[in-house]
Amino acid sequence: MEHTLVIMAAGLGSRFGSLKQMEPVGPNGEFIIDYSVYDAIRAGFNKIVFIIRRDFYEAFRETIGKRLEGKVKVSYVFQELTDLPLGYVCSSSRVKPFGTGAAIYSARKEVSGPFAVINADDFYGFEAYKMLFEFVSRNEGMVLGYKAGNTMSLNGAVKRGVINSFDGKLKGILESKLEVLDGKIKATSLDGKNSFYIALDTLVSMNAFVFTQDILKVICDNFGLFLDKHNDLDSEYLVPDVINSEVFKGNISLSVCDTNSKWYGVTYKDDKDMVIEAISKYIQDGVYPKKLF
Repeated sequence: MEHTLVIMAAGLGSRFGSLKQMEPVGPNGEFIIDYSVYDAIRAGFNKIVFIIRRDFYEAFRETIGKRLEGKVKVSYVFQELTDLPLGYVCSSSRVKPFGTGAAIYSARKEVSGPFAVINADDFYGFEAYKMLFEFVSRNEGMVLGYKAGNTMSLNGAVKRGVINSFDGKLKGILESKLEVLDGKIKATSLDGKNSFYIALDTLVSMNAFVFTQDILKVICDNFGLFLDKHNDLDSEYLVPDVINSEVFKGNISLSVCDTNSKWYGVTYKDDKDMVIEAISKYIQDGVYPKKLF
């Protein structure tokens, strides 16, 4: 049976320019994505689907993909502006990708059962992959929640999805900008309409999900509805927006699981030293070998 992890990596090219400019954080030049795949394999995942840009394929496979050959089944799919539901055509003027919902849509032919989803450039910690694997094995939808205080950068604001849940079930996710002000975390919705303070232990989403085939169908089916309503060049079809709408309608259900793991990432240039230090400490403690692959 395939236990699949889908890694959204199509944005790496635009953020880093080329893989040579990705920030190594391990002692042998490993990227955050390398630690993600290592953790996923030891948690039980046996298939990795990378969502990337087509023009990034050769560099990505040579730098990351080849390390995994023989260790896990690997597939590549391309997030492209031309990959749209039947009958839809992208404007020739559009350059910006359609967002995380479109990324999941692009992987639809590579996932035949439940699957987990993560971002390529976020360090989630081994505990996260154990939890994701558990829900994939049970064929149940889930969103993994991190305590907001464990996801902040010391160097500026970050984007997170503030989770609203009741009795262990998701009620909604509000995509927000989080920043620390006077020792408190201020959340501002990305549309700028709402600002509020949240506790350090408020759960936030880091785009770590488990989706069943039913949820995948909803994401795919709603893509056309999104395109019907948005003909501008910048609108994005985002997973949290789909989830919010369909959870509210009662069409899908996701459990909310929390983790005490600490997030690491390179949102800002000065974040890199903190990530390197954390990885080094993990290696010293035996969590990771000095050389991953």
